[in-house]
Amino acid sequence: MNFKGKSLISIKDLTKVEILHILKTIGHFKKTKNPKLLENFVLGSCFFEPSTRTRLSTEAAMSSLGGKVVGFADPSATSQKKHETLHDSIKIISQYVDILAIRHPQEGSARLASQASKKPIINCGDGANQHPSQTLLDLFTIQETQKKLQGLNIAMVGDLKYGRTVHSLAKALSHFKARLYFVAPMSLQMPRHILNELKVQNVKFSLHDKMENVIKKVDILYMTRIQEERFPDKYEYEKVKNVYVLRPEMLVGAKKNMKIMHPLPRVSEIDFKIDESPHAYYFEQAQNGLYTRQALISLFLGKIN
Repeated sequence: MNFKGKSLISIKDLTKVEILHILKTIGHFKKTKNPKLLENFVLGSCFFEPSTRTRLSTEAAMSSLGGKVVGFADPSATSQKKHETLHDSIKIISQYVDILAIRHPQEGSARLASQASKKPIINCGDGANQHPSQTLLDLFTIQETQKKLQGLNIAMVGDLKYGRTVHSLAKALSHFKARLYFVAPMSLQMPRHILNELKVQNVKFSLHDKMENVIKKVDILYMTRIQEERFPDKYEYEKVKNVYVLRPEMLVGAKKNMKIMHPLPRVSEIDFKIDESPHAYYFEQAQNGLYTRQALISLFLGKIN
């Protein structure tokens, strides 16, 4: 399968067959080291919005395969400060590199970047819209822990309105006949347009306001933080910031195979005592980000099929 020159803007850009091929490739990189695969290639790391795991795992992925990284994590040190447009910034940067990873607070920014660049673009988060590379590492982690993707019961908890990771993941799981439980206050529930898409694809889902009602039913409990930075009204954030806190006693009766995932960072939604639970898998999930980005960069640069 040839991915050379392709970009990843939305998880909807990928077919089920392509997703499964990428997951297989991620598994290959988890087992195999190839420190010279990307020698003489340069990654442009363009983070217009704060990031820890995504930026560092992307840059580490490039470096571990022998490539070089140029870029920035502070847009105030770029010509954006001089009011340069995103289009022009990406058009210039793409002349210096072979592939770009971009995070930007504006929805649709990754699509705009792909129109400005002749080089592959990896969307590392565009506002509250999409985060497809996170989705692929999430799918890999689910498959790794459950030994399958088909027919699982998966709960997504927390900020489902602004949470780009759950937006992308819900769409991706439509390929695998998942039963989805959306747990959130009504003000933070999954956007209507995504629910409508899931209905069209005959995905079974239900809306809930208490996670205690679903924990015993699910194979994956996907926690998310309430994203203060997305709220236009800070008073509204204060009302819901601690609405869900997962504590050890709540796991009594959970399935033995159930794993807790979280795209991180964690704020207060998972008690630190749960880190020692056999159900906890969010740190291993984060580690899988390295192998996921190794796979994506290598595929899009045509260095592996």
